[in-house]
Amino acid sequence: MSGPGSRVTVVDDADVDHSAELLRILRDTGLKKLDEAVQLASGEMSQYFIDGKESLSAGADLRTAAQAITERVEAAQIPFDAVGGLTLGADALAAAIAVVSGSQWFIVRKEPKNRGTNRLVEGKQIASGDRVLLIDDVVTTGGSILRAFEAVEDTGARVVAAATLVDRGDRARQVFGERSVPYFPMATYSELGIPPVGIAEGVAPHLAGG
Repeated sequence: MSGPGSRVTVVDDADVDHSAELLRILRDTGLKKLDEAVQLASGEMSQYFIDGKESLSAGADLRTAAQAITERVEAAQIPFDAVGGLTLGADALAAAIAVVSGSQWFIVRKEPKNRGTNRLVEGKQIASGDRVLLIDDVVTTGGSILRAFEAVEDTGARVVAAATLVDRGDRARQVFGERSVPYFPMATYSELGIPPVGIAEGVAPHLAGG
């Protein structure tokens, strides 16, 4: 909190390439090569781990991500009323993008809370007529973001675009292509210099289909 006589510095970042800056942030603070392979949320094993939440734990970095995603979607001339996805990957991003874009945010629970309103969707109560930007942080096989997609469609709202911080494979692009939903991964496995999920990690990304 600012005290008497303190000065707040306002940075004019109108000329900043937010997408390039986000890629740098993800490379520098999100990507880790572990000594041993660990199991990812998709069930796949990998020695490379990308922590999207930790990499955007600084408010300025989260704002950069929100601006980069908003700019990418707006450049494609896709308007949206609400932004959200499956908890926890979408939580911080949804709120930040809502602030940057002037839209509303929502979160899809993994299960209804079975008390109170028993809602599956929290925040903006999306419904028929709402145009939704679906988001997630790190996607491997696309299972989590597809689960959120189905929950959104069940409300009657329409997913007009999907965006992720990092896509570690090719499945999500295929899934959204089949549904005619524009898809915007802000960083791919090839841009991060790692093999796609499901490919032997001793194989160079460009030889592994990257």
